Amino acid sequence: MENRPIRTFDFELPVGYIDEFGRLYRTATLRKMTGHEEALLADKKLRQNGGRLVTELLTNCLVKLGEIQRVGREIVAQLTSPDRNYLLLELRKITFGQEIEARYPCPACSETTSILEDLDTLPVRRLNGDISTEILVELEDGYEDKGGEIYTNMVFRLPNGVDEEKIASVAKENASRGTNALLTRCLVSVGEMPQNRREGLGTKLISDLTMGDRARIEKMFRQKMPGADLQHEVQCESCGRTFQVAMDLTSFFSVR
Repeated sequence: MENRPIRTFDFELPVGYIDEFGRLYRTATLRKMTGHEEALLADKKLRQNGGRLVTELLTNCLVKLGEIQRVGREIVAQLTSPDRNYLLLELRKITFGQEIEARYPCPACSETTSILEDLDTLPVRRLNGDISTEILVELEDGYEDKGGEIYTNMVFRLPNGVDEEKIASVAKENASRGTNALLTRCLVSVGEMPQNRREGLGTKLISDLTMGDRARIEKMFRQKMPGADLQHEVQCESCGRTFQVAMDLTSFFSVR
């Protein structure tokens, strides 16, 4: 049939999926959302866990991944957060278009500023050999253990869908504790600290850091994280203050 509507689209993932044999898959094929996905978005149980909702949504709409013809939930959950966020972004664009009206409350005056966002303008950083899948952070104050030894560097891996699902309930109750839980899950090393000791300390390693060091971790993640850059500045229409915002990808699948 001529002029048949296009319903599937190919995209290059910022990071990519590596299977058990070390093969890398970068091309993802998405289809437009249908009423089945609308039902997922309205599911109250799924909405309680943003990570699980994203996994289910992408599992439905990800037609194939490279040579993998059937992309199951397990693979989608193992995708890095940068890849998942990128796929959500593209899924929104192919289904509803690249423009979206976003509303941001001003931290100074609490008034809401409405902006028509153009999703095509978001820059995307891809892993092409010049971006590491691990993020090294040099701390100023460091982590001090009971013996007085101070550790001044931490290495983190990229978060994935499993991490998002696991920390969702904690993050919903307390954003700061949710961040602690996520960073702890992604922590690869703390200086020369033995792995069993690091794992035994759990979230204490992150929560005991000074606010300055925590800010350094956040800044380094923003600078080094591959994927779509969802951070940008907004000027309040009411008081004129400029503030930093991050686009929430789990809440923009509505045309209204």
